Amino acid sequence: MPQTSRRGLLFGTAAVSAGALLTACTSNEPKNSAPAADNAPAADDKPGTPVTIGFAGPQADHGWLNAINQNAKRRAEKYSEVTLEITEGSNDTAAQIGQIQTLINKKVDVLVILPADGKALTQVGLQAMKAGIPVINLDRVFASPQAYRCWIGGDNYGMGLNAGRYIGEQLKDKPDAKVVELAGLDNLELTKQRTQGFDDALKNYPNIRKVARQAAEFTVESGQAKMAQLLQAQQQFDALWNHDDDQGVGALRAIQQAGRDDFLMVGGAGAKSAMDAIKAGDSVLRATVLYPPTMAASAIDLARALGQKKGVGGMSELEIPASITLYSAVVTKDNVDEYLPTGFS
Repeated sequence: MPQTSRRGLLFGTAAVSAGALLTACTSNEPKNSAPAADNAPAADDKPGTPVTIGFAGPQADHGWLNAINQNAKRRAEKYSEVTLEITEGSNDTAAQIGQIQTLINKKVDVLVILPADGKALTQVGLQAMKAGIPVINLDRVFASPQAYRCWIGGDNYGMGLNAGRYIGEQLKDKPDAKVVELAGLDNLELTKQRTQGFDDALKNYPNIRKVARQAAEFTVESGQAKMAQLLQAQQQFDALWNHDDDQGVGALRAIQQAGRDDFLMVGGAGAKSAMDAIKAGDSVLRATVLYPPTMAASAIDLARALGQKKGVGGMSELEIPASITLYSAVVTKDNVDEYLPTGFS
């Protein structure tokens, strides 16, 4: 998830899933189950020039990151002329730099990099670009635009903004409404952006006050522990904005154990478990704001286009864009069936 906001070009998640584009966080909890298949059709399936794409990301120790890897693999498999060289993945900066340098030495045609730390890996992005290997910078952005040809990722500010707007509309007629926030890791820029977007949205609803905020760690365990603390400290509130659906699993456990059902909850990222709960309608979880891991499939599309010197299907330009920001759609019971295929485990 990006460390610097990029809003150069907006694409809705639904549009990505439908194939309008050329054709989802950190945690220590491993996920073994595979995410839902990438069902987005490619806009240009006709085989072209052979392209070798190097893919380097952090360790898949979180449901969203595992979905990133799976989306990239499945998309590459759709193209007979694409060879995907994928690294093991590491959260250690030095190790990931080494993995990327190996791909550079192999002289891959295009690199797709989701850096564990965008700032720390900027130099290796610059190294690839100087070697004549164009880089698709996925989600967590490098510190210099010279380190990549195209950035594609989610909108953390937009996540918070749309979560706040949804909650605001649900509570707009309730006098003195109170909301609480279960954030992610506070040392990450993405967490600050999600909180800022949420706070900015609430400014449009003078009847609503944020009365408490706790930072968790994007894990089930931290979500449960921090939510239990919030519930003990706040005997009454009307809505909860939870930044991450993985930690939301723990938050829902704490809520159930406390016997609380007097508020509504909005999650973040778009896990299948969250969408299933929304569809069932048997918990406080009413919505989740997407941070779509389908961005990895789109990154493969962009890398293929770069390698074949093509533009983006559906656009008039001869070159791919410099920046693509995905839209943070709000999934509710009314539209959950539309988004379920993109849910990750």
